[in-house]
Amino acid sequence: MSNAPAAPGRPAYVPPAPLEGSARTWGTIALSAATFMNVLDTSIANVSLPAIAGDLGVSPNQGTWVITSFAVANAIALPLTGWLSQRFGQVRLFVGSVLLFVIASWLCGLAPNMATLIGLRALQGFVAGPMIPLSQGLLLSSYPRALAGLAMAMWSMTTLVAPVMGPLLGGWITDNISWPWIFYINIPVGVLAAGVTWSLYHKRESPTHRLPIDSVGLALLVVWVAAMQIMLDLGKENDWFHSDLVVTLALVAVVGFAVFLAWELTDLHPVVDLALFARRNFWAGALAISVGYGLFFGNVVLLPLWLQQYMGYTATQAGMVMAPVGLLALVLSPWVGKNITRFDPRWFATFAFAVFGLVLWMRSHFNTQADLTTIMIPTIVQGVAMAFFFIPLVTITLSGISPDRIPAASGLSNFARITAGAVGTSISTTIWENRASLHHAQLVESVQQGNAVANSTLQGLSAAGLTPEQALGQVNRLVDQQAFMLAANDVFFASALIFLALIPLVWLCRPQTGGAGSADAAAGAH
Repeated sequence: MSNAPAAPGRPAYVPPAPLEGSARTWGTIALSAATFMNVLDTSIANVSLPAIAGDLGVSPNQGTWVITSFAVANAIALPLTGWLSQRFGQVRLFVGSVLLFVIASWLCGLAPNMATLIGLRALQGFVAGPMIPLSQGLLLSSYPRALAGLAMAMWSMTTLVAPVMGPLLGGWITDNISWPWIFYINIPVGVLAAGVTWSLYHKRESPTHRLPIDSVGLALLVVWVAAMQIMLDLGKENDWFHSDLVVTLALVAVVGFAVFLAWELTDLHPVVDLALFARRNFWAGALAISVGYGLFFGNVVLLPLWLQQYMGYTATQAGMVMAPVGLLALVLSPWVGKNITRFDPRWFATFAFAVFGLVLWMRSHFNTQADLTTIMIPTIVQGVAMAFFFIPLVTITLSGISPDRIPAASGLSNFARITAGAVGTSISTTIWENRASLHHAQLVESVQQGNAVANSTLQGLSAAGLTPEQALGQVNRLVDQQAFMLAANDVFFASALIFLALIPLVWLCRPQTGGAGSADAAAGAH
């Protein structure tokens, strides 16, 4: 462990030479496996919630805290990655994070009640924070600069597959074994990943220096991030700002964020390196990738909800509809990675936003008669956008940043992106339900005595043996189906327009060519 002095004259960090041959291959596999395990755990519990809640004797609503607690703790830990890596070293921090994640996963499977499980999921989310940014930094150090784009393409493939695999694997394990095994499967993967990583990288440790703990900054970070995440999770079920609890959480988040900014910008050793936002490429790139990811993730959540609740799809069928999103992404990502240094990455990002806009415009024309093929075509095309989205935008965001600041920049940009995903989910589902209420009211106006279609429908249902009350109930279900379909179309269309509006933001950036920017694509997608 090299304890570099904290003096201004400390020599610049010189990254180690790239790995070669089988060592590089095994390093890539180990780092990607750890990342896959981490990303998988953000979604694997989603479909298992009813089984977990039933087994532990609580309501499904209480069970959602299994997901929320992980997300809140993970969001808090991500911006701390830069400070922690300077304090302990990138390799030590990564291996320690993986091993602690394994222990937390094992304890989650053994949890005897819901309160314990929620606490352990929070621990799991917190210790998982450094894994994503550091896996990217360590992977980049394993490859020559010329192959940096390819390295990140290979890494990003695991992050594209994991969110799709999570619900499918979680559902299968819950149905065929038992829910604790969604956590136990992390144990062998994590132990192997940590062992291989340590054996290959422990002699390549980054320099460390003893930084004082910014306890005030850390406390403020915990307060405002936790308040914001809990507000987003509780908002919809508490009617948003009509609830005193939600208003209080919002005020705590806003005031906490303002005080946090003031403190971090004036502290000598801030826990989060906000000076990164002084770089145009960083703030513009991080904003573009965060808003784009928020739109993408909000729609990824909305589509299965609509299919399951109003189109008669089972959870497994809805998962299968979403699965092809990774096909073209897996095929095209290596090509994008190989060619990212040959082309201006802004053109790639522009193409990604245009394709996302096209996909959501196609979805905005769905109707209640849409068959499986009609629904899957935009999902397949979306894979093209994903391949051209993450790698170029990450390259732009981190262009010109020195290797020793990559963990901080990666943690901060990942924090912004994941937070935007949570915001996007809350906004899209809330707008969907609000627009559905509006469409429902408009459609109900048509169901009256003088409407020929309504009368013939009611007569047909009466002839089938339904009472007048049952017939009206059936018509109401049809109106509900139509209203939520129209509301989904509204969200899809608005999202398409916002994707197109993001294109000028990409062109505010001025990515460096041939410098760190072409190699330091180290923080992006999962």
